[in-house]
Amino acid sequence: MPEPAGNVFRVMLRMQIKPGLEHDFEKVWLEVGDSVTTHPANLGQWLSRSTEEDGVYYIVSDWTNEPLFREFETSDRHLQHRQKLHPYRSGGSMTTMHVVAALSGAAS
Repeated sequence: MPEPAGNVFRVMLRMQIKPGLEHDFEKVWLEVGDSVTTHPANLGQWLSRSTEEDGVYYIVSDWTNEPLFREFETSDRHLQHRQKLHPYRSGGSMTTMHVVAALSGAAS
């Protein structure tokens, strides 16, 4: 049975990390992550490393709605967060979406 998705707004970042800095990037991401997860509109975030492309990471974060994410995105809090991660990046992109449905797997 599908779970209701509500108005969840999902953001997916694709980040290319400079060669040799992957471990440091992961460490700093964990250290500064609470600047995102302590925002009242944030539902959680995940860091994943690609198994297909060296130095590529995906950051997924879920938000209660798009307007509150956009408010966070332009805040000083977010600017400080980005500045701490920027030295590790050589490129990246952002994709946004509305969650339409969610299915739980048997192992959950």
